[in-house]
Amino acid sequence: MNKLTLLTLPLLLVGSAIYLPASAQQVDTDYLAQAQPDRETRRQVNELIRRGRELVESGDLAAAVALYQEAAQLEPDNARLYSGIGFLQAQQGNFDAAVIAYEQAIALDDTEANFFYALGFSRANLNDYAGAAQAYERATQLDPNNIQSLLGLGVVHTRQQNYEGAIAAYRRVSALRPNDPQPYEFIGAAYIQQQRYVEAAVVLRQAVELAPRRASIQINLAVALLSSGSIPEGLTVLERAATLEPRNAQIHLQIGNIFKAGGNLDGAFEYYQRAVSADPSLVEAQAMLGGLLLEREDFLRAIVTFRQLVELAPQDANAHYSLGMALQGRSRRDEAIVAFEQALALYQQQGNIEGVTKAETALQNLR
Repeated sequence: MNKLTLLTLPLLLVGSAIYLPASAQQVDTDYLAQAQPDRETRRQVNELIRRGRELVESGDLAAAVALYQEAAQLEPDNARLYSGIGFLQAQQGNFDAAVIAYEQAIALDDTEANFFYALGFSRANLNDYAGAAQAYERATQLDPNNIQSLLGLGVVHTRQQNYEGAIAAYRRVSALRPNDPQPYEFIGAAYIQQQRYVEAAVVLRQAVELAPRRASIQINLAVALLSSGSIPEGLTVLERAATLEPRNAQIHLQIGNIFKAGGNLDGAFEYYQRAVSADPSLVEAQAMLGGLLLEREDFLRAIVTFRQLVELAPQDANAHYSLGMALQGRSRRDEAIVAFEQALALYQQQGNIEGVTKAETALQNLR
């Protein structure tokens, strides 16, 4: 059996509950606490912040940014204002602008760990993983207990394929939060990337104990077990994941592939059906289901399946060829010829000699 690749690796933490410091709502109180300009400047800045906060609450972040930038011009030494601007830019996905704003904040105050965390977050979203790692590392130096910076550091190390660095960062998180399954899950995923499947299984079992109903952990544990040769146990774990996430088509597809590789075609058929039901656009599941329908000589259902497949993947020569086989099985000669001709043209474009030969043979048999 080939090594399985169904992984649920941590992403860039975009859109998660990770805390971005110095929100617009915080700017006004931070400003009053730190800045001491003349009375008129203070009044103007407070008014700009008040109006900006109203715009944030109404969802007009771009207009709020403009007001905070105006406030920063009046009080250019206030790091919190630039941090607030960075936050609003990041909220809009303007990560280039967010980086500039956070760098301005850091230039004014390089002792605030949250500024470096937010800078790392923004750089990571620009795929500047080296810069993000540097910012996250500085944040952890200033605040060794900053969980989000450690998680961010682990993620960008993973993106750089520095798995040892990622594991070290996640270990620090697990030391701070021994009952949190997330760092164990991420450590397990990093071990899988290194093909250290036995070690991955050990740490992922810890994660399962802490979060037995989290399907992503079960999936990664199944990958570790299956890849290390523990097929029966791995399949059991994967079926448990399917129970936890019945609409996850990828899980059903993977189970189907395992059953098929083991010769259990009935089991494979059932899970391919589940995969297609959960996600009709999943090309591989449609192809595998159609192939089994052909083997069963259930040509009518195979026709339906392969018609859906050629709509999803019109450049898939094998899909057109299989559709031709299904149509031929129902004695629909003219339609089968059209399907084989389409397959032949695609095989020729792709330089697939074997495919060209079988499509030509099928056409000769019909003509």
